[in-house]
Amino acid sequence: MTVLDTKDGASPGPDILAAATSRSAAARKGLTSPWASLAALVIAVLWTIPTFGLFLSSFRPERDVQRTGWWTFFANPAITFDNYAEVLFGGNQPLIDFFANSILITIPAVAIPIILATMAAYGFAWTKFPMRDTLFVAIFALQIVPLQVALLPLLEIFVGTGLNGTFWTVWIAHSTFALPLAIFLLHNSMREIPAELVEAARVDGAGHVRIFTTIMVPLMKPAIAAFAVFQFLWVWNDLLVALVFAGGTLDVAPLTVRLANLAGERGSNWYLLAPGAFVAIIVPLIVFLSLQRYFVRGLLAGSVKG
Repeated sequence: MTVLDTKDGASPGPDILAAATSRSAAARKGLTSPWASLAALVIAVLWTIPTFGLFLSSFRPERDVQRTGWWTFFANPAITFDNYAEVLFGGNQPLIDFFANSILITIPAVAIPIILATMAAYGFAWTKFPMRDTLFVAIFALQIVPLQVALLPLLEIFVGTGLNGTFWTVWIAHSTFALPLAIFLLHNSMREIPAELVEAARVDGAGHVRIFTTIMVPLMKPAIAAFAVFQFLWVWNDLLVALVFAGGTLDVAPLTVRLANLAGERGSNWYLLAPGAFVAIIVPLIVFLSLQRYFVRGLLAGSVKG
């Protein structure tokens, strides 16, 4: 992409800087006011109450769940772990098998686009070739294409090649849909790396492979971690792609497909949705908490110049 510099090294005038500073101070004051804090607290409480109610329902006996609301727990508390035992290990389709399928789907579906997008971002950021900027804009524009448009063509390709009903269909689909955003985010992060580092490495005789592996990848860890969190949550919670490419095969179907079927045809097992939902939350929560220190740094990489 073309880098735009300030003409003749000119800097913004004092009036512009003063106006920007005053607006920044006003915004900071508004966000730190007692009313803003109160509004944030109210939103947090309203957001948390349904989750808290779902958590209590996951430990309530089946009879209580079907007859009374979760708020009656405080008047007549009763706790059981039978719901979790039944949803994880009970029946002909225990959730633990689908849990393993979700892990087998998610890890490659996160690793594949990261590997491909990192190499593509290096090519767009630090190598020159014809139509580079045009191709980058075209890839970025693919983000506006709804993934539903590509489902049927991809399914026809997978059926024609004999891949239908395997993990490969879900891996390829998720990787294809993730690549435009991944290339864009990692490219912006890579452009922030000082050119002096690359030039010094080239003077020392380093080629593209060495520069990429020893300079770029270590410095891009925050951006890679930020995208990994996004992609992990997307793939883990996805139902549409899973239903289209793996929903008909129980050996490949992920956790979300089983959760959608937990209620049963007549809704007899809907009380198991609460423990099933919290089983599905565990892994994304661990991933987010373990990578949260990179999350904001990765999102801001490339967004501010100067």
